[in-house]
Amino acid sequence: MARREPNIDYVSPVRRILVGILVVFCLGLFLLWRIDSPRVERFRANLLDAVVPSFNWASGPATKLGDMAEGFSSYNRLYDQNQELRRELQKMKAWKEAAEQLEQQNAKLLALNNLRLDPRLTSISGVVLADSGSPFRQSVLINVGRRDGIRDGWAVMDGLGLAGRISGVGDQTARVILLSDAASRIPVTIQPSGQHAMLSGDNTAAPLIEFLEGRDLVQPGNRVVSSGDGGLFPSGLVVGQVVEGRDGRLRVRLSADYQQLDYLRVLRSHEAEVIEDPGGLILAPATGPNLPADALTQNGGATDG
Repeated sequence: MARREPNIDYVSPVRRILVGILVVFCLGLFLLWRIDSPRVERFRANLLDAVVPSFNWASGPATKLGDMAEGFSSYNRLYDQNQELRRELQKMKAWKEAAEQLEQQNAKLLALNNLRLDPRLTSISGVVLADSGSPFRQSVLINVGRRDGIRDGWAVMDGLGLAGRISGVGDQTARVILLSDAASRIPVTIQPSGQHAMLSGDNTAAPLIEFLEGRDLVQPGNRVVSSGDGGLFPSGLVVGQVVEGRDGRLRVRLSADYQQLDYLRVLRSHEAEVIEDPGGLILAPATGPNLPADALTQNGGATDG
Protein backbone atom coordinates (compact mmCIF):
# COMPACT_ATOMS: atom_id res chain seq x y z
CA MET A 1 0.00 0.00 0.00
CA ALA A 2 1.52 3.36 -1.10
CA ARG A 3 1.88 6.12 1.36
CA ARG A 4 0.29 9.49 0.66
CA GLU A 5 2.63 12.45 0.48
CA PRO A 6 1.84 15.20 3.00
CA ASN A 7 0.46 18.44 1.54
CA ILE A 8 3.12 21.14 1.40
CA ASP A 9 1.96 24.76 1.97
CA TYR A 10 3.81 27.04 -0.47
CA VAL A 11 1.48 30.00 -0.14
CA SER A 12 2.44 31.13 3.34
CA PRO A 13 6.20 31.39 2.70
CA VAL A 14 5.64 33.23 -0.58
CA ARG A 15 3.24 35.61 1.15
CA ARG A 16 5.77 36.32 3.88
CA ILE A 17 8.47 37.00 1.30
CA LEU A 18 6.24 39.41 -0.66
CA VAL A 19 5.17 41.21 2.48
CA GLY A 20 8.81 41.55 3.54
CA ILE A 21 9.79 42.92 0.11
CA LEU A 22 6.89 45.41 0.23
CA VAL A 23 7.90 46.57 3.70
CA VAL A 24 11.52 47.01 2.62
CA PHE A 25 10.41 48.90 -0.51
CA CYS A 26 8.19 51.25 1.51
CA LEU A 27 10.97 51.90 4.01
CA GLY A 28 13.42 52.59 1.22
CA LEU A 29 10.97 54.89 -0.51
CA PHE A 30 10.37 56.69 2.76
CA LEU A 31 14.09 57.09 3.39
CA LEU A 32 14.59 58.24 -0.19
CA TRP A 33 12.04 61.02 0.24
CA ARG A 34 13.45 61.97 3.64
CA ILE A 35 17.09 62.26 2.63
CA ASP A 36 18.08 65.92 2.16
CA SER A 37 20.74 65.79 -0.53
CA PRO A 38 21.08 67.47 -3.94
CA ARG A 39 21.75 64.14 -5.64
CA VAL A 40 18.75 62.53 -4.04
CA GLU A 41 16.65 65.57 -4.94
CA ARG A 42 17.66 65.28 -8.59
CA PHE A 43 16.92 61.55 -8.46
CA ARG A 44 13.49 62.20 -7.05
CA ALA A 45 12.74 64.78 -9.73
CA ASN A 46 13.86 62.46 -12.51
CA LEU A 47 11.82 59.64 -11.00
CA LEU A 48 8.68 61.75 -10.88
CA ASP A 49 9.23 62.95 -14.45
CA ALA A 50 9.55 59.39 -15.60
CA VAL A 51 6.72 57.80 -13.62
CA VAL A 52 3.94 60.42 -13.26
CA PRO A 53 3.23 60.97 -17.00
CA SER A 54 2.80 57.24 -17.47
CA PHE A 55 -0.04 57.28 -14.89
CA ASN A 56 -2.25 59.72 -16.83
CA TRP A 57 -4.39 56.80 -17.99
CA ALA A 58 -5.17 56.03 -14.34
CA SER A 59 -5.60 59.61 -13.14
CA GLY A 60 -8.32 60.31 -15.73
CA PRO A 61 -10.79 57.67 -14.46
CA ALA A 62 -9.94 58.60 -10.89
CA THR A 63 -10.74 62.23 -11.64
CA LYS A 64 -13.97 61.21 -13.32
CA LEU A 65 -14.93 59.07 -10.36
CA GLY A 66 -14.22 61.99 -8.02
CA ASP A 67 -16.37 64.30 -10.15
CA MET A 68 -19.15 61.70 -10.19
CA ALA A 69 -18.99 61.32 -6.42
CA GLU A 70 -19.15 65.09 -5.99
CA GLY A 71 -22.08 65.33 -8.40
CA PHE A 72 -23.93 62.54 -6.61
CA SER A 73 -23.38 64.31 -3.30
CA SER A 74 -24.69 67.55 -4.82
CA TYR A 75 -27.70 65.68 -6.20
CA ASN A 76 -28.46 64.28 -2.76
CA ARG A 77 -28.27 67.76 -1.27
CA LEU A 78 -30.58 69.12 -3.99
CA TYR A 79 -33.01 66.25 -3.46
CA ASP A 80 -33.14 66.90 0.28
CA GLN A 81 -33.66 70.62 -0.33
CA ASN A 82 -36.41 69.85 -2.86
CA GLN A 83 -38.21 67.60 -0.37
CA GLU A 84 -37.93 70.27 2.32
CA LEU A 85 -39.35 72.88 -0.07
CA ARG A 86 -42.22 70.54 -0.94
CA ARG A 87 -43.06 70.11 2.73
CA GLU A 88 -42.94 73.86 3.29
CA LEU A 89 -45.14 74.38 0.21
CA GLN A 90 -47.74 71.99 1.60
CA LYS A 91 -47.69 73.87 4.89
CA MET A 92 -48.05 77.17 3.04
CA LYS A 93 -51.04 75.82 1.10
CA ALA A 94 -52.69 74.73 4.34
CA TRP A 95 -52.02 78.15 5.88
CA LYS A 96 -53.32 79.87 2.74
CA GLU A 97 -56.56 77.86 2.83
CA ALA A 98 -57.01 78.61 6.54
CA ALA A 99 -56.32 82.30 5.90
CA GLU A 100 -58.86 82.42 3.04
CA GLN A 101 -61.51 80.77 5.21
CA LEU A 102 -60.83 83.20 8.04
CA GLU A 103 -60.93 86.08 5.55
CA GLN A 104 -64.31 84.96 4.23
CA GLN A 105 -65.70 84.52 7.73
CA ASN A 106 -64.34 87.90 8.73
CA ALA A 107 -65.87 89.56 5.69
CA LYS A 108 -69.25 87.97 6.45
CA LEU A 109 -69.13 89.02 10.07
CA LEU A 110 -68.12 92.55 9.09
CA ALA A 111 -70.96 92.66 6.59
CA LEU A 112 -73.38 91.48 9.27
CA ASN A 113 -72.22 94.24 11.58
CA ASN A 114 -72.28 97.00 8.97
CA LEU A 115 -75.59 96.19 7.28
CA ARG A 116 -78.09 99.07 7.64
CA LEU A 117 -81.78 98.21 7.74
CA ASP A 118 -84.82 99.52 9.53
CA PRO A 119 -83.52 100.85 12.88
CA ARG A 120 -86.42 99.13 14.64
CA LEU A 121 -85.26 95.77 13.36
CA THR A 122 -83.15 93.73 15.74
CA SER A 123 -81.44 90.46 14.96
CA ILE A 124 -79.78 87.44 16.45
CA SER A 125 -76.96 85.55 14.78
CA GLY A 126 -76.56 81.80 14.75
CA VAL A 127 -74.20 79.15 13.47
CA VAL A 128 -75.29 76.73 10.75
CA LEU A 129 -75.25 73.23 12.19
CA ALA A 130 -76.25 71.10 9.19
CA ASP A 131 -78.10 71.13 5.88
CA SER A 132 -80.81 68.87 4.61
CA GLY A 133 -78.54 67.07 2.16
CA SER A 134 -81.45 66.47 -0.22
CA PRO A 135 -81.75 67.81 -3.78
CA PHE A 136 -85.49 68.18 -3.25
CA ARG A 137 -85.29 70.24 -0.07
CA GLN A 138 -83.10 73.30 0.37
CA SER A 139 -82.84 74.05 4.08
CA VAL A 140 -80.33 74.39 6.90
CA LEU A 141 -80.42 74.08 10.67
CA ILE A 142 -79.17 76.86 12.97
CA ASN A 143 -78.39 76.81 16.69
CA VAL A 144 -80.98 79.38 17.83
CA GLY A 145 -84.58 78.58 18.62
CA ARG A 146 -87.58 79.24 20.81
CA ARG A 147 -85.46 80.03 23.85
CA ASP A 148 -83.94 82.91 21.86
CA GLY A 149 -87.36 84.23 20.84
CA ILE A 150 -87.27 82.91 17.27
CA ARG A 151 -90.60 82.66 15.48
CA ASP A 152 -91.79 81.08 12.26
CA GLY A 153 -91.67 83.24 9.16
CA TRP A 154 -88.86 85.57 10.22
CA ALA A 155 -86.33 86.56 7.57
CA VAL A 156 -82.84 85.07 7.66
CA MET A 157 -79.77 86.69 6.09
CA ASP A 158 -76.11 85.94 5.70
CA GLY A 159 -73.52 88.68 5.38
CA LEU A 160 -74.39 89.32 1.72
CA GLY A 161 -78.15 89.12 1.33
CA LEU A 162 -81.44 87.42 2.11
CA ALA A 163 -80.98 83.66 2.51
CA GLY A 164 -84.43 82.37 3.47
CA ARG A 165 -87.01 82.29 6.25
CA ILE A 166 -87.63 80.41 9.46
CA SER A 167 -89.83 77.35 8.98
CA GLY A 168 -89.96 75.25 12.11
CA VAL A 169 -88.69 76.25 15.54
CA GLY A 170 -87.42 74.05 18.34
CA ASP A 171 -86.22 74.95 21.81
CA GLN A 172 -82.58 75.28 20.78
CA THR A 173 -82.60 75.01 16.98
CA ALA A 174 -84.58 76.31 14.03
CA ARG A 175 -85.01 75.23 10.43
CA VAL A 176 -84.33 77.76 7.68
CA ILE A 177 -86.03 77.26 4.31
CA LEU A 178 -83.72 78.77 1.69
CA LEU A 179 -84.96 80.92 -1.16
CA SER A 180 -84.00 78.20 -3.62
CA ASP A 181 -86.39 75.66 -2.05
CA ALA A 182 -89.42 74.71 -4.12
CA ALA A 183 -91.69 75.69 -1.24
CA SER A 184 -90.29 79.23 -1.04
CA ARG A 185 -92.40 82.11 -2.38
CA ILE A 186 -91.58 85.72 -1.48
CA PRO A 187 -92.70 89.05 -3.01
CA VAL A 188 -89.87 91.14 -4.42
CA THR A 189 -89.29 94.50 -6.07
CA ILE A 190 -87.01 94.92 -9.08
CA GLN A 191 -85.07 98.17 -9.14
CA PRO A 192 -84.86 100.72 -10.64
CA SER A 193 -88.12 100.09 -12.50
CA GLY A 194 -90.02 99.30 -9.29
CA GLN A 195 -91.73 96.27 -10.80
CA HIS A 196 -93.29 93.88 -8.31
CA ALA A 197 -92.98 90.15 -8.80
CA MET A 198 -92.87 86.82 -7.00
CA LEU A 199 -89.60 84.98 -6.41
CA SER A 200 -90.29 81.24 -6.63
CA GLY A 201 -87.71 78.63 -5.71
CA ASP A 202 -87.30 75.58 -7.92
CA ASN A 203 -84.43 73.76 -6.16
CA THR A 204 -81.84 75.50 -8.34
CA ALA A 205 -79.26 78.14 -7.48
CA ALA A 206 -81.24 80.80 -9.39
CA PRO A 207 -84.95 81.01 -8.42
CA LEU A 208 -87.57 82.07 -10.96
CA ILE A 209 -89.22 85.48 -11.27
CA GLU A 210 -92.95 85.01 -11.74
CA PHE A 211 -96.05 87.22 -12.05
CA LEU A 212 -94.03 90.06 -13.49
CA GLU A 213 -96.17 92.84 -14.99
CA GLY A 214 -93.74 94.89 -17.09
CA ARG A 215 -91.34 92.38 -18.61
CA ASP A 216 -89.85 94.96 -20.94
CA LEU A 217 -88.91 97.20 -18.01
CA VAL A 218 -86.69 94.57 -16.43
CA GLN A 219 -83.17 93.91 -17.68
CA PRO A 220 -80.47 91.45 -16.58
CA GLY A 221 -78.36 93.03 -13.90
CA ASN A 222 -81.25 94.85 -12.20
CA ARG A 223 -81.21 94.77 -8.43
CA VAL A 224 -83.80 92.64 -6.61
CA VAL A 225 -84.94 93.45 -3.05
CA SER A 226 -87.77 92.28 -0.85
CA SER A 227 -90.96 94.30 -1.32
CA GLY A 228 -92.51 93.79 2.10
CA ASP A 229 -95.90 93.03 0.56
CA GLY A 230 -98.09 90.95 2.82
CA GLY A 231 -95.92 91.69 5.83
CA LEU A 232 -93.89 88.51 5.31
CA PHE A 233 -90.49 90.17 5.15
CA PRO A 234 -89.30 93.72 5.84
CA SER A 235 -88.91 95.73 2.65
CA GLY A 236 -85.53 96.61 1.18
CA LEU A 237 -83.67 93.39 2.00
CA VAL A 238 -81.09 92.60 -0.69
CA VAL A 239 -82.02 89.45 -2.62
CA GLY A 240 -79.79 89.44 -5.70
CA GLN A 241 -79.59 90.42 -9.38
CA VAL A 242 -81.73 89.58 -12.39
CA VAL A 243 -80.26 87.09 -14.87
CA GLU A 244 -81.70 85.41 -17.92
CA GLY A 245 -81.70 81.63 -17.86
CA ARG A 246 -80.97 79.31 -20.74
CA ASP A 247 -84.70 78.80 -21.18
CA GLY A 248 -85.18 82.55 -21.66
CA ARG A 249 -86.97 83.01 -18.33
CA LEU A 250 -85.85 85.62 -15.84
CA ARG A 251 -84.16 84.37 -12.73
CA VAL A 252 -82.33 85.85 -9.76
CA ARG A 253 -78.68 85.28 -8.95
CA LEU A 254 -78.88 85.29 -5.18
CA SER A 255 -76.52 87.48 -3.20
CA ALA A 256 -76.41 84.96 -0.36
CA ASP A 257 -73.51 82.54 -0.74
CA TYR A 258 -75.10 79.12 -0.28
CA GLN A 259 -71.71 77.43 -0.65
CA GLN A 260 -70.39 79.15 2.48
CA LEU A 261 -73.36 79.34 4.84
CA ASP A 262 -71.47 79.38 8.13
CA TYR A 263 -73.30 82.15 9.99
CA LEU A 264 -76.87 83.39 9.57
CA ARG A 265 -78.73 86.29 11.07
CA VAL A 266 -82.41 86.10 11.97
CA LEU A 267 -84.27 89.41 11.76
CA ARG A 268 -86.77 89.95 14.55
CA SER A 269 -89.70 91.48 12.68
CA HIS A 270 -91.59 94.15 14.61
CA GLU A 271 -95.36 94.27 14.74
CA ALA A 272 -96.86 96.53 12.10
CA GLU A 273 -99.01 99.44 13.27
CA VAL A 274 -102.71 98.60 13.19
CA ILE A 275 -104.85 101.45 11.83
CA GLU A 276 -108.40 101.27 13.11
CA ASP A 277 -109.51 104.75 12.03
CA PRO A 278 -108.41 105.56 8.46
CA GLY A 279 -109.51 109.16 8.94
CA GLY A 280 -106.83 109.64 11.54
CA LEU A 281 -104.21 109.43 8.81
CA ILE A 282 -105.67 112.49 7.06
CA LEU A 283 -106.65 114.79 9.92
CA ALA A 284 -105.79 114.32 13.56
CA PRO A 285 -108.58 115.21 16.02
CA ALA A 286 -108.26 118.77 17.32
CA THR A 287 -107.89 119.21 21.07
CA GLY A 288 -108.29 122.60 22.72
CA PRO A 289 -106.01 123.70 25.54
CA ASN A 290 -108.83 123.70 28.09
CA LEU A 291 -110.97 120.97 26.62
CA PRO A 292 -110.37 117.53 28.06
CA ALA A 293 -110.33 114.50 25.89
CA ASP A 294 -113.51 113.11 27.50
CA ALA A 295 -115.36 116.26 26.62
CA LEU A 296 -114.13 116.06 23.06
CA THR A 297 -115.32 112.50 22.90
CA GLN A 298 -118.72 113.46 24.24
CA ASN A 299 -118.97 116.42 21.90
CA GLY A 300 -117.90 114.32 19.01
CA GLY A 301 -120.46 111.74 19.95
CA ALA A 302 -123.18 114.40 20.17
CA THR A 303 -122.16 115.85 16.84
CA ASP A 304 -122.17 112.46 15.22
CA GLY A 305 -125.60 111.88 16.63
